[in-house]
Amino acid sequence: MREAVQIPGLKSALAAQLDAARRNTLELLAPLSDEDLVKQHSPLMSPLAWDLAHTGHFEELWLLRTIAGERASDGRLDHVYDAFESPRAERPDLDLLSPKEARAYVDEVRLRVLEVLEHVDLDADDPLLRDAFVYGMIIQHEYQHQETILATLQLRDGAYPLEDEPDPVPAPPGREEVLVQGGPFVLGTDDEPWAYDNERGAHEIDLPDFWIGTTPVTNSEYLEFVEAGGYEDRRHWSEHGWVWRTEAGAQHPQFWERGASGWLRVRMGHREPLPPKEPVQHVCWFEADAYARWGGRRLPTEAEWEKAATWDPDRGKRRYPWGDEEPEPFHANLGQRRFRPAPAGSFPDGVSPWGCYQLLGDVWEWTSSDFLPYPGFEAFPYREYSEVFFGSDYKVLRGGSWATNPLVARATFRNWDYPIRRQIFAGFRCARDA
Repeated sequence: MREAVQIPGLKSALAAQLDAARRNTLELLAPLSDEDLVKQHSPLMSPLAWDLAHTGHFEELWLLRTIAGERASDGRLDHVYDAFESPRAERPDLDLLSPKEARAYVDEVRLRVLEVLEHVDLDADDPLLRDAFVYGMIIQHEYQHQETILATLQLRDGAYPLEDEPDPVPAPPGREEVLVQGGPFVLGTDDEPWAYDNERGAHEIDLPDFWIGTTPVTNSEYLEFVEAGGYEDRRHWSEHGWVWRTEAGAQHPQFWERGASGWLRVRMGHREPLPPKEPVQHVCWFEADAYARWGGRRLPTEAEWEKAATWDPDRGKRRYPWGDEEPEPFHANLGQRRFRPAPAGSFPDGVSPWGCYQLLGDVWEWTSSDFLPYPGFEAFPYREYSEVFFGSDYKVLRGGSWATNPLVARATFRNWDYPIRRQIFAGFRCARDA
């Protein structure tokens, strides 16, 4: 990749952030052969070379065509790399750029983008340019695709090289759940300049008292459900959940295996003993819901989750569970520093006002909420980011995972997926009425 153009002030910072995101994408893909990059490792995911070229195409659409009226490619790529026109199942059969061509394409787009950035007016009265929103959208988009790439690598046959940081020493919280006092609080945001349309606008809601888990549910806790026959007991499952469990033949979380001397998990192609203290991951919403029912609990609503994560009864809304300062490594397990969750009770410096640990990072947390718009929602800058997904088909996840970049891991960030999805780095914590 060519060297980033040096631009003073905010523009220099944007160029550095664009470069950091791209370097991380290329580093994730570097250990893989061209054969691995063009293969579809799962019908749920795209070929990895598609993800790479798609990030460049999305960047071209917004930072060249929309901002400057320039192009870096002909119209042939528009259909191939449009996520809505080309469903994942069809992508292996498209005329994709080769890995070498994809690298050259994203490099050329980036060179042109940085040239445009030198001259663009970031003070213009344009909502795309205000607070450099459109640049933040592109940077976040690439980081979000890195998490998609990692989910593909988890589904891939073969071991991926792992360089994990050591786990932090956990500080067990001593309580399984904490009481969050009822009353009004502010859900969503109007203050985060790079927040997506579905996070807006901030609005006050009133919640009753509720209890919520101090940490996410761990592997050892979930194993109790498995070994108690939870997957065979219809009483713990919703109607749709039981249909899924029966048809899928599920007996335990995805990537778990019963070994001769105990339970194992497969992590990026490596088989290793199941770590008992880590938050469980690769469970779908139906599994999370069934576990909560088995324990006499339920999943929190997304409003309950955000109140537990951000609401300080003395000061009001925080940006993050620990306060307003940007995430640091001692706050949360974010940014792929370790390719796994940290043990439950880690990061006491990241505890929320109510005493909840690991609300950001480690695992995405399923909530009971459908993905719906907030009052006054306005699609921006395009309907296909949020609006076309609203409805009861999707459940909301909160908090990010170990694979999520800190730039994306806002406490107001709303992720969503089908309730059957297991390949994502998702777990959960339980709640109950007070």
